[in-house]
Amino acid sequence: MERAGCIEMIYPELEDRIVVTIMGACAQELYNLGDRDNFFYLQHAMGLASSIGLGLAMHLPAERVIVLDGDGSVLMNLGTFVTLARYRPRNLIHVVFDNGSLLSTGGFESQTAAGVTDLAAIARGAGIEHVATASTTIEFGEAFLAALECEDLSVIVAKVAAVGPEHYGMDLHLPENAFRFKRWIKTRKRA
Repeated sequence: MERAGCIEMIYPELEDRIVVTIMGACAQELYNLGDRDNFFYLQHAMGLASSIGLGLAMHLPAERVIVLDGDGSVLMNLGTFVTLARYRPRNLIHVVFDNGSLLSTGGFESQTAAGVTDLAAIARGAGIEHVATASTTIEFGEAFLAALECEDLSVIVAKVAAVGPEHYGMDLHLPENAFRFKRWIKTRKRA
């Protein structure tokens, strides 16, 4: 299964939700589907998408927050699972695309490539109740829909191939993305 196909499958569900992506391939693949004001592409901050997602979820409890993350990013910030479990924001879905590779920073194998490190088991061990794994697009789609219906903190670990987009390059700079994202959130809070 490929990450781009998973993102494309859930893209219609992201239209009216807060979305935070990690840098690199994940951000580029979402951007390629069609940029939206409610997407925050966290460039140059590997490991922090879940932390920003947590802050947004806690600050905006009436909004559904979706974090699109990667295995390298989660491994860089393993404390994220215990922090998420501690605060348990019921409006947060944390999707981890596990390709066993640090694809966006050189393509080196991550610790999950050897089959020894299990991110879903780590999330469960940290105290997160709703954890799903997916290795097919059908399993991923079902897990995502279940997380939307669950209305509780959910983590989905999707095993994907270590492939990325054909090209990298967004016509959107980080400051512009941040200001636009902030304005979108302000209009939602007013409504």
